[in-house]
Amino acid sequence: MVQPTPNHFAGLEHLATAIILLDDACRVVYMNPGAEVIFAFSAKQITGMLISEVFPNCEILMLAVQNAIAQQSPFREHEFAISTHRQQSFAVTCTVTPIDSPNASLILEFQPMDAQLRIAREERMLIQQQANAELLRNLAHEIRNPLGGLRGAAQLLEHELPSPSLREYTQVIIKEADRLQSLMDRLLIPHRVPKYQPTNIHEVLERVRSLLLAESPKGILIKRDYDLSLPELIGDREKLIQAVLNIARNAVQAMQSHQTVNSQITFRTRAERQVTLVRKRYRVAIKLEIIDNGPGIPADIRDRIFYPLVSGSEGGSGLGLTLAQTFITQHHGMIECESEPGRTCFTILLPIETTAVKPAISTLLEKTT
Repeated sequence: MVQPTPNHFAGLEHLATAIILLDDACRVVYMNPGAEVIFAFSAKQITGMLISEVFPNCEILMLAVQNAIAQQSPFREHEFAISTHRQQSFAVTCTVTPIDSPNASLILEFQPMDAQLRIAREERMLIQQQANAELLRNLAHEIRNPLGGLRGAAQLLEHELPSPSLREYTQVIIKEADRLQSLMDRLLIPHRVPKYQPTNIHEVLERVRSLLLAESPKGILIKRDYDLSLPELIGDREKLIQAVLNIARNAVQAMQSHQTVNSQITFRTRAERQVTLVRKRYRVAIKLEIIDNGPGIPADIRDRIFYPLVSGSEGGSGLGLTLAQTFITQHHGMIECESEPGRTCFTILLPIETTAVKPAISTLLEKTT
C-alpha cells in the first residue's frame, strides 16, 4: 500500500467528528485532530496498530468493522462503551464505511455521546436565549410608553397638590418610574449592533479587575492565571467587558452577603483546540474561566440562572447573566456554569476565527499589579 501523507487526508482535518482510517489489514493509517482530542493520544502513537489493539476487548466495534467489510456498505453502531489501549473509556456512536482509496479501505467515524449531549444542550440554550431576547424586547417596548405617561402624570399632579408634604408621594412615583425606565433601557441594550474589532481578552479582564477592585477595595482577592500567548479575537470590547463584569460582580455580591472568609476570584485563560460550538468547528478558541470560592448558586435556580428575571440575591434584577449570555452568543461563543458550595466556575468559550497579531500586555499587567 502507498504510504499516505497528510495531504491525502487534508479534507478530514477540520471535521468536527473523530475520524480513523484503516487499511485492508485493519491497521490505522490516519487519525484526524478531532480523534486525537477525543481519545487523548496522537496519530503518531497509533499509526500502524491494529484497530483491535487501539480499542482492545471491544466486540461491538470489531463486529461493526466485519459487517462493513462483508457487506461493502456503511454499518453503524449506536451508543456503546469503548475502551482504549490506555484504559480510558468513552460512550460513542460509530459508523464504519468502506471506501475506494489507494491509501485506506475503511473510515471509522466516532461521535462521543458527551459531545452530542453538549451540542444538544448548546442548541437548547441558543433557542432559549433567542426566546428570552424576543420576550425582553417585546416587554420593554410594551412598558416604555405607558411608563412615560405615568411619570408625566405624576409631574403634573405634583404641581397641583395643595400641600408640599404630599409631593413626597409623587416623588416616589417619579423615582420608581425612572428606575423602571432604566431597567427597560438595559433590556434593549443587547439588541444594539456590536462593534467588532481586534480585542485582547486580557485587556478585557484587566478592565473588569480594576472596576471590581474600585467597587470592593477591601476583602476581595482577584487572582490572574493568564496564558499570554493567546491571540486577539474579533469582538466588541465593551460587550465582553460587560459580560465578564456581570458574572464577576455577582460572585463578589454573593461572597459579601455570605461573609465568605478569604474571598477570592480567579480569572484563568487557556487555548482550547478543535472546539465545536453550535455545530461549527473551530481550530482554536479562548477558554475563559471565572472561578470564585463563594457559597455557590442555590440548587433551586442553578438550571435557570440564564433565564431573565431569575436572581439568587435579594434585590437583584435577574438580568446580569441573561445579558452576559446574550453578549457571548453574539460572539458565537458559549457560556456554562458549574457550582457547588465553595466553588463556582463560569466557563466562556470564544472562537478565534481569524489570525490576529498577538499584542504584548506585560506593560499592562505591570501597571495594574
